[in-house]
Formats: sequence, structure tokens, C-alpha cells
Amino acid sequence: MVDAQFLQHLVAEAKEDGVQQLVVGAVVQHDGNVLLLQRPADDFMGGIFELPSGKVEVGETLDVALTREVTEETGLDVADISDYLGHFDYTSGSGKKSRQFNFAVDVVAAEPVMLMEHDHYQWTPLAEELPVTDAVKGVLVKCRELRGL
Repeated sequence: MVDAQFLQHLVAEAKEDGVQQLVVGAVVQHDGNVLLLQRPADDFMGGIFELPSGKVEVGETLDVALTREVTEETGLDVADISDYLGHFDYTSGSGKKSRQFNFAVDVVAAEPVMLMEHDHYQWTPLAEELPVTDAVKGVLVKCRELRGL
């Protein structure tokens, strides 16, 4: 698990940077593959593949939010948060300056994936070029480096 004091530092730094909305993202790994979710076509940034991710609720720590979001979006249970993979900033659909903190996670079991907010999912080899935004590609590069791929 990632150190609680480190997570508090990340949140404090985001507030100093004027970030209005905190988001967590998970690189869910299993047998050398990463889980990607496809956004509904009629949603903000519709049709793109992304990591399981979501907003941090008021009073919630980053690790608790990450575990909750993975379960809500995929039905999978997080076994371990192994690494911090960096962050990226973006403007949300509602115009808020947002920061997504990304972590590598392992799950108890890779199936069944039960989608709640997305149209499709795919397990894709981490070593391959993945159909994601440039920001997410940067996160996956960091993950590959940590895994020696």
C-alpha cells in the first residue's frame, strides 16, 4: 500500500496548485495485461478508452477513493495499491481544474468485470501501444518502466 503521509502531501500540493477537483485513476493489472474501459459515446470525451477512475469525495483519502472507484466501475476488488504512477491535470466537463492521481493496483480476481458506467472493457497487454489519450499513455509508460517492460 502507498504511504498515507505521501498521499496527504499529494493532496496538499494539488490545493496549492489551485486544483478544484481531485480524481484517482487505477492501472488495474493482471497477468501482464491492463484493464481499459470505454466511455459511453454520449458522455464527456465519449468513446475513448480510459483507466478506471473517478472523483474523490469530500473527506475521502486518495487510497479509499481509488478502491471505491475500481469496485464501482468494474465490480473488481482491489488487493493492493502497489505504486504511484504520477498525475496529470485537465479541465473537467464542468470546467473545473482537475488533477488525476494514478496508481498501479492488483485485484483479487480479474473476472467477472461488471461495468456500471462504461460501454465496453478490454484487457490489453501492458507492453503494447494502447488506445488511450496522451496523458494516460504517460502513466502507462511509467508503469512499464516499473515493471521492466
